[in-house]
Amino acid sequence: MTPSHTALTIPDLETVYDTLAIAIDQAGTDKAQLFLVKLALLNANALGDAALFQQQVQVALQDL
Repeated sequence: MTPSHTALTIPDLETVYDTLAIAIDQAGTDKAQLFLVKLALLNANALGDAALFQQQVQVALQDL
């Protein structure tokens, strides 16, 4: 069973973007990749749906 999902508003997405950008800067160039992997795993666990996470990974890979 998939948990209910509510999309973020544009202002909330901007807040998330700003938080992520600041955290990447805080992690530093040498630790940014490790930070992003840890964040992805934490969010995948919070999402609780491996198939949905896989779909999101594929969407994120588009148009890089």
